[in-house]
Amino acid sequence: MAEDKILITGASGQIGSILSIGLIEIYGYKNVILSDIKPSQLESQSVFETLDVTNSQQISSVIEKHGITQIYHLAAILSATGEVDPIFTWNINMGGLIHILEAARVHKLEKMFIPSSIAVYGHNSELDLTSQYSYQDPSTLYGLSKTAGELWGQYYFDKYELDVRSLRYPGLISYESLPGGGTTDYAVDMFHGAIKAQQYTCYLSEDTRLPMMYIDDAIRGTLELMRSDPDKIKIRSGYNFSGFNFTPQELADEIKLYIPEFKVDYEPDHRQLIADSWPDSIDDSEARQQWGWSQEFGLKEMVKVIIESIDKNKPTLQTS
Repeated sequence: MAEDKILITGASGQIGSILSIGLIEIYGYKNVILSDIKPSQLESQSVFETLDVTNSQQISSVIEKHGITQIYHLAAILSATGEVDPIFTWNINMGGLIHILEAARVHKLEKMFIPSSIAVYGHNSELDLTSQYSYQDPSTLYGLSKTAGELWGQYYFDKYELDVRSLRYPGLISYESLPGGGTTDYAVDMFHGAIKAQQYTCYLSEDTRLPMMYIDDAIRGTLELMRSDPDKIKIRSGYNFSGFNFTPQELADEIKLYIPEFKVDYEPDHRQLIADSWPDSIDDSEARQQWGWSQEFGLKEMVKVIIESIDKNKPTLQTS
C-alpha cells in the first residue's frame, strides 16, 4: 500500500508551523512536504518547497515531484491584514484555493483540508451560540473569501467527489509562533506583553467576547477530522469548531494570577469593528456528534500551560 504524502501550503504561518510538527509525528519527515513563499522553521530538517499558490504550474510540479496524496491548504491573508489590500487578499485567498482544488482534482488526490473561520459570520448572523447553519454575513474580505471557499469545497465534493474537509476556526492561541495579522491575535500579543514588559495595549475593548481555542486543541481536532472515516463527515463546507470564549479583561485577569504587576490599557482601533461583527460563542454540536470532537483546554488550563512554557523559554522569546 502506497504511503501517504502530505503537502502543506502556508507551512511557515501561525497554524502551519505547528500543524507541520503534528503531521511529521504521524507520517514522518520524508512524507510531509512543507511549502510557503517564505522559509519554514523546520526547513533544515524537512522537505521544503518554495511555492506560490497562485501559480498552478508550480503546484502541479510539486504534487508530481513528491507523489502527493493529501493537501492541507493553509496559505491565506488573515482578517486585519487583508483589509489593507482587499484585491491582493482576494487573489491569494481565492485564486490560491481554486488552483489547489483544481490540482487536487486533476491529480486525483485522496483528500484535502481547507480551513474556514468564524469570520464567515457577521452582524446579521446569530452572534450568541452561533449555530452550524446560521446565516453567513461576512464583513471582511477574509470572511468573504472563507464563505466562498466553503462553497467551492462543497462544489468539488458534489461534482468531482473530492474528499474536502474543513473547520471554521475560532481565534487560535499559541506561544510558539508570532501573530499573523488576525483580529483575535491580541490574545497571543497579550501573553508576550505580560512576559516581556508586564504591560500591553489592547486594540479591542475590554468586554469584547470572542470564541477562542488553544492551538493544541486546534491541531488535534484538525488531525482527528482528517483521519476520520469519510462516512462520518456529513458537512463538506465547514464545521463549526469551538473551544471556549472570553474577553480581553478575563484573559488579563487570568494572566495576573501569575504576573500580578501586569497592566493592560485598552485603545480600540479599526479591528474593533471586525470583532463586533463576529460571534460571541459557537455551537459546534455537529462536529461533536458526527466525528467526536471534544476540546481539552479551557481558559484556566490554557493560561497555565502558556505561562509555564514561556517561562521555560524566556530567553528565546525576549530576543525574538
